[in-house]
Amino acid sequence: MLSIDWRSLAAYRHTHSIPAAGFAWDYLRRDDDYHRDFQKIRRMRKPAAQSLSVVSQRWGLRFPVRSEHSAGS
Repeated sequence: MLSIDWRSLAAYRHTHSIPAAGFAWDYLRRDDDYHRDFQKIRRMRKPAAQSLSVVSQRWGLRFPVRSEHSAGS
């Protein structure tokens, strides 16, 4: 978990200028359960579509589809 003082106005000043997706990410990145799910997916060389679907539904994420060529870049 990140150690940010949630009571500090300065810690959240950036939220006035970010889009909704960035604002949502700012909170999602602090969730320990999200970090565990992310690490599970990250450790998989080629995550199965079902694994990605479970994570995307749980956290409201969308994973971009990449061609085989660009996936290795």
